[in-house]
Amino acid sequence: MNNKLYTIGHSTHTVEHFIGLLKKHSITAVCDVRSQPYSQFNPQFNRESLKNDLKRNNITYVFLGKELGARSENPSCYIDGKVQYNYLVDEPLFQQGINRLTQGMKQYSIALMCAEKDPITCHRMILVCREMRSIAGQINHILANGEIETNSDAESRLLNMLRIVPDMFKNKDECIEEAYDKQGQRIAYVAEEKQTTTG
Repeated sequence: MNNKLYTIGHSTHTVEHFIGLLKKHSITAVCDVRSQPYSQFNPQFNRESLKNDLKRNNITYVFLGKELGARSENPSCYIDGKVQYNYLVDEPLFQQGINRLTQGMKQYSIALMCAEKDPITCHRMILVCREMRSIAGQINHILANGEIETNSDAESRLLNMLRIVPDMFKNKDECIEEAYDKQGQRIAYVAEEKQTTTG
């Protein structure tokens, strides 16, 4: 099994630059974890056109937004209209997505794709990679300039950003879990008023 998992944010890249980033790191499959795989401002990353562009470059496209997206169609995953990641991870659909991803890593070099440029502001890290840490030997985030940030380096950056510091009461591992929880609350999807489910 390929023990590495990658992530990437499409941001405002051109398709050419985006595919160049994938090729630089020998990615053979993109798993789209956007709940809604369309972009008003970056239509080059709409599901169908992206899938075709990737296919032309011998990169497989898989949509896992239903399973691993940041939104949920289950109202019980929301409190006051906000998705709760700790509920979401227990959903059978989410666990199916994790299993599909794990199986896919046996055949492909996979990059999880979402929209956000920075992994620490995106559910691909805060929700999905948090669950994949015990499965993937290494998780690497492909940055906009083509460089790699390891997940552990991203976690350290998250700790600094949230000013969470280990002390006599909390070791670093406990601080990292606290940081994931806090950031999950900060970035979680909030349903529009009078709406508890999303498409």
